[in-house]
Amino acid sequence: MKSLVKALLCAVPMAAAAMTAAQAQGKHQVYLSMSYIGNDWQAEAANMVKALAASKEYADKINLNVQVAGPNAQRQIQQINAMVQAGAEAIVVYPISPTALNQVVKSACAKGVKIIAYDGEITEPCAYNVTIDQAEAGQKTAEWLVDKLGGKGNIIMVTGVPGTSVDTARTAAAKEVFAKHPDIKIVGEAVGMWSQAVARTEISKLLSTRKWDDINGLWMQVGCFTANSMQIEAGKTPEQLLPCAGEGSNGGRIQMLPAGTKVDGGSSPYIPMGAPRISYASPPYSGALALKLAVDLIDGKDVPKHTTLPLPLVTNETIKLCETGDWSELKAGCNAFQPSLVSNPGWFASIYSTELPGLGLQAALVGQPDE
Repeated sequence: MKSLVKALLCAVPMAAAAMTAAQAQGKHQVYLSMSYIGNDWQAEAANMVKALAASKEYADKINLNVQVAGPNAQRQIQQINAMVQAGAEAIVVYPISPTALNQVVKSACAKGVKIIAYDGEITEPCAYNVTIDQAEAGQKTAEWLVDKLGGKGNIIMVTGVPGTSVDTARTAAAKEVFAKHPDIKIVGEAVGMWSQAVARTEISKLLSTRKWDDINGLWMQVGCFTANSMQIEAGKTPEQLLPCAGEGSNGGRIQMLPAGTKVDGGSSPYIPMGAPRISYASPPYSGALALKLAVDLIDGKDVPKHTTLPLPLVTNETIKLCETGDWSELKAGCNAFQPSLVSNPGWFASIYSTELPGLGLQAALVGQPDE
């Protein structure tokens, strides 16, 4: 991972050198600026951006350059400046902060560069944004957990990447719900960085001062799969799993399926067990949609300043297994994939968008269009 980041950080000058040939072919120069790639969601979102750029509709139209700044606002500012200097016509951004990039974004807009952020927001008025309603995600999942617990109990919260608009809005909305119920007690809170691995580490730290039996519920931006797995490892039966309000990872959704559901390639704890869950996601296709809208802007089309995506909410009552992962299944509403199709339990399952018909399972897995 470190070598990948280093290579991408050094790539802007090389991309600029290659620009002349691409411009001679009449391609639009578009950049992807990613602030953080240390989790499954970010990798998947980048895959879908790359897949759209490689699709029949866009391959001859745009030249996509992908850069990673890491979780450092100053580095992302420098990166965006370099992209503008290299001739970018549009920059698709996952911003590390909703406000830290405002000045560089304003400067880029003044030079005619189109800036569009996905998942995380940029508050500079000239920027465009593609997001879910992050506050709604925090609110609805917290309300579900309160309902499951009958309005009382001890809960653990695992949050996301600090400073991002996503983490801030979700966490604040959830805490606002919990504050309305004085018998709901937050007995542990940790920063999970939207990573299953980090969630395991942080949950282990929290359990050093308490036991699973002291906890009644979990609210986790990422980590329900890991928390369920840890409980099974600790000797809990599937019937004893704590209700968990959290992310849309495929492993977690497989665990939501009724016990006894046949899955191919699953192994404990990546098996159906009826785990009590509400599962949501910022769809990883949001980056690809941002790229589509960026090209629309370059082409002079009207694009709304803020595109709010539907919030994918899946419960034990609405979980539906994708057997093959083909487009017809996605269109019919399947929302969890056979482990034989998706081996990584941390992979996010909400990949379907009617606005991106060429993007499906292969796009999300390996960055190649499915068409």
